[in-house]
Amino acid sequence: MSELTVPITSMQPTNAQVRRTRVQQVLRHMRKYPSFWVGIAVLVFFGLVILFANQIAPFDPLAQDLAQRMKPPSAVHAFGTDELGRDIFSRVVYGARISLPASFFVVIVSLVIGSLLGAAAGFIGGFLDEAIMRIADVTLAFPSVVLALAISAFLGPSLTNAIIAACIVLWPEYARLMRSQVLVIRSNEYVIAARSLGMREPGILLRYILPNAWTPLIIKAALDVGGIILLVSALSFLGLGVTPPAPEWGAMISLGRTKFYNWWLATFPGLAILIVILACNLLSEGLRDWLDPNY
Repeated sequence: MSELTVPITSMQPTNAQVRRTRVQQVLRHMRKYPSFWVGIAVLVFFGLVILFANQIAPFDPLAQDLAQRMKPPSAVHAFGTDELGRDIFSRVVYGARISLPASFFVVIVSLVIGSLLGAAAGFIGGFLDEAIMRIADVTLAFPSVVLALAISAFLGPSLTNAIIAACIVLWPEYARLMRSQVLVIRSNEYVIAARSLGMREPGILLRYILPNAWTPLIIKAALDVGGIILLVSALSFLGLGVTPPAPEWGAMISLGRTKFYNWWLATFPGLAILIVILACNLLSEGLRDWLDPNY
């Protein structure tokens, strides 16, 4: 009796099929969360501007040319010039190197410090909880801009002091949010089960509570980047942040506030701030839709 031999064809997908499937997955994800990808694209664009500012800017942002002072936008100076003849386009490009990194640094530091303190307050409780939350309440009792102004005025005008003031203003918000998340999650059944099986408290905190508490904090952090850009710009606008002649967006708007007819002085740095804040809002909205199952 002869045996019928049937060739076995490999059912594994080819590399082209795998790549095509991945591209389709990315496209489906982009259609599902468009605001996330728009926000990411804009922030990546500004990241490239920061990295290649030397190649993008046609002029030295600090170079003065009094013969070209107060020139409107033209082919040579795309965004015009200021009262000292400095090219505004170059200053806006280099201003991204100050405003964006400073804002991201403030948000990251505030997120880490506030999350650690909030997690300790919610998980340990007792005197530590009361002490941390009362300090946070005192800080939150003042309007954020007013408190940041007071701290910056006390420390003196500089970018470093503006960053310190912004961190002091922002960390209590993350501490309270993390504490509320910890208080909710620690009463869940899987945490009670882990505790009943003899798992130690630090392990429960690191393995079960913190990984499930990060979602609202990440969403808030994405939203706060734009807010901190606005706060640092406001401090510079009032002379308590970056000091001239540094090309910072808020300081540039401050120089143009009294020259209404020279509209380009404040318009273009203001548009840069507007675009970045809008991108951060879109990114935060996309992260909420992606990470929060309630939406």
